[in-house]
This record gives sequence, structure tokens and C-alpha cells, in this order.
Amino acid sequence: MQAKKLEKGKIKVPHTYVILVSVILLAALLTYIIPAGQFDMVKDEATGRNIVDSSSFHLVDKNPTKFFDLFKSIPKGLKAASGIVFFVFVIGGAFQIVTATGAIEAGIGKIALGLKGKEKFMIPIFVIIFSIGGGTIGMAEEVMIFVPIGIALARALGYDALTGTAMVALGAACGFTSGFMNPFTVGIAQGIAELPLFSGIVFRLIILVVMLVITIWYIIRYSEKVKKDPSKSIVHELEMNQKDNIIDLSSIPEMNTGHSLVLLAFLFGLGVIVWGVFKAGWYITEIGSAFLAIGIFCGFVGKLGPSKIAEEFVAGAKSMVFGALAIGIARSILVIMQDGHIIDTTINGLASAIETLPKSIAILGMYFVQVVVNFFIPSGSGQAAATMPIMTPLADILKINRQVAVTAFQFGDGFTNSIIPTSGALLAYLSVANIPYDKWFKFIWPLMLIWIGTGTTFLLVANMINYGPF
Repeated sequence: MQAKKLEKGKIKVPHTYVILVSVILLAALLTYIIPAGQFDMVKDEATGRNIVDSSSFHLVDKNPTKFFDLFKSIPKGLKAASGIVFFVFVIGGAFQIVTATGAIEAGIGKIALGLKGKEKFMIPIFVIIFSIGGGTIGMAEEVMIFVPIGIALARALGYDALTGTAMVALGAACGFTSGFMNPFTVGIAQGIAELPLFSGIVFRLIILVVMLVITIWYIIRYSEKVKKDPSKSIVHELEMNQKDNIIDLSSIPEMNTGHSLVLLAFLFGLGVIVWGVFKAGWYITEIGSAFLAIGIFCGFVGKLGPSKIAEEFVAGAKSMVFGALAIGIARSILVIMQDGHIIDTTINGLASAIETLPKSIAILGMYFVQVVVNFFIPSGSGQAAATMPIMTPLADILKINRQVAVTAFQFGDGFTNSIIPTSGALLAYLSVANIPYDKWFKFIWPLMLIWIGTGTTFLLVANMINYGPF
């Protein structure tokens, strides 16, 4: 994502990598300022996991970052996060193969055409469908592919481009943020926190349902207002400019037998992954391998041929370079802090500052820290790599369940992706939709407040019920 300039305030937002490297420099500087210290780790006999002994903090010899260490930290960060980095590449490549068959676009198109005359069902169906994509394969940037279909359908049924964009993008955002099986956020965060992969899924499904109800209501409320009076559209000027354009739903690819077989194979593969995670103890290596097998198999079913499958895999992996490298660069921050022995000192300081507060206040503090961090590190997997190694032992010290800390992360990372100007996915689908950022901001900010408030409520409930397993 290139540095962006907002129209109104002419505020230049630095490239995400620039922000991450700036944090690396800050972390290096702090190794000269913050005393070096460490906690001892002890094994919890009940669970077999390593936890922080909160009473064991002690000072150690300083090891400040030297000049060449700054450059070494990035390759070391990429190495430390290599499993996650390559996982992201494999998922991106596999999904691109499936997308290249045209099956997903044709399936969405068939649903769209079937909704002609049944407008009241359109928004809920689209939001729910894309929430599944967001919650299972971390669909974010990929929604830009489907935004034109959503807009075409919305306009054909008397709504506007904002409605069409929202029902696709915000549906994916609901699934992404609730994270019921999102490998890029919850999966990575739980791995760092040593939690069973995708544990606590029932609570996250409840979160998803509540988010869907709120989001569907919000979009319908806006869209019905526009349908009754088109001048109420936030993008009325855009709609007036487009009014003479013929919205041809017949251009949507027809669903054929090949598309159906691809979708069946894809759904079967997802079912195998669900079984593997919950019954066979699969983790990143197995999930990535299964996605790769699904992509290749769907490619052959879709008659792409070996060379085309290879080309699409490379194209999909290439599209994930930004996020994958962000993970490694973000991990470099932790490399600097760990090598300088200041991460435990930082945790001890944070714990000392809030340990006298009620746990509910402490967990909300962790939540809002993640919201702020998300502006600077909008990559979900990158943010998990950067913050969970700090938040996990902090949760141990504060006697907060690690699962609750993961939930604070997923909310802090997910909600604001739909409004912050550093979000590559947001800027991508707004560009496709020709919707100015300021118009989208006007539409989304009330929902953003509702989402953040809902997240606050769920966090308090999670803490109250000792959401776990630990």
C-alpha cells in the first residue's frame, strides 16, 4: 500500500513499513533507556503450558541494540515468523486458484439474479455469505473482486453504490472480526498464546450473530432511506453521474456444472479442515497443506491446467507479499526487545501500572491499546505477531485468561479496519467502488461506535465468565 493523502486535511499517511521500521528504531532506542530484566517461566502442571512467574522479575545485564543489529533484526524477524509468513503465501495462492476458476463469482452471481424482486432478502444474504468468507479464510482485500457485483445488484434494485459496497465489505468484516475460524488473526494469536487452535469457537459464533444483526439492521436502515428518496444517498453525486449507465446483471457469469463441482470441492475441503482442527489437532502446517491441496484440486476440476494453476498460485501468493512481510517486520520489533532484554521490563511496568485496577478495566485497557496499534499495523497477522507476545504474559500476570486477551486483540484489530485510512483492504474496495473516503467515513462512523461498544460489552462478559479454556 502506498502512502495516501486524504483529500480534506491533506494528511500524508506514511507507508506501513515505514511505520513498522520507525517502531523498530524506537524499540532499539529503548534498549538504551529501559533497564534490562527478565521473568522466570514455569510449567503449569495442570495444562502443561509455560507461564510467567509474576513474582520472579529481576534485573539482568543490559544488551543495547547496536547499529548493525537494526538491519539483522528484520531477517531474524522473518525467520522467527517464517511458519506464519509461508502459511500466508500458501493460503493466498490456493484461494487465487479457486477464484480463477470463476466458480465463486458465478455462485455469487446466481444468488444475485435469484434475488430479483426479493430485495428485502438481498442484504442479509450477502452480508451472511461474506461473513463466512471473512471468518474462515480471513477475506479482506479479496472483497474488492465482488464489490462491482454488489453495486450492480444494489443499483438494479433501487439502492446505491454505498449499499452494494457495504453489504459485501461489512459482511466480510463481521466474519473477520468475530474470527470464529480466522487463521490470520485468531489462529495466529492463539498459537502465540499457546491456546488450542480455534478453541472458544462457540462464544465467537455468538459474537458473529450479534454483529450480523447489528450490521444488517444498519445497512437496511440506510438503504431503505435511499430507496424512498435517492437524494438522501451519501453518494448521490456519484449516482447521478452513473444514472445513464446500464447495469447489466446478465454479464455475471452463468453457473455451470464445472463451477458447481469446484464449489462442492471447496466446501468439502473446508469441512476436512474443520475436522482436522477439532479432531486431529491440526495446526498451521496441516491447514496450509490442506488449503494447497484444495486449491490444486479445484484448479483441475475447474479445468485450468497445470501451468495455469501454477500461474494463479504465484499471482495469489504475490498479492500477499505486503501482509506476509509485515508479519516478519513486526516480529523484528519483538526481536529487538527480546535481545535487549526489555520486553519483560515493559510487561512488568504495564502490570504494575494496572494491577491494582479491576480486571475489567485492565482488559479494556488492553483492548484500546490494540485499537490504537491497528492504525499503525493494519495487518491482522502482523499485529498479532507484534502484540500478542507482550499481551500474553501480561494477561498471566494480571490473572486474565489468555483467551480473553486474544479476544481483546481480535476486536482491536478487526473493527477499525473498516474506517482507518491505513487499511489497504478498505482503500482497495473504495477505489473499485469509486466512493471517496470522506463519504465512506460519513456512512461508517456511527456503526463503528456501535461495533466498538459491542466489543466492550463482549469483553466484559468474556472476563466475567472466565472465557477459556485458560
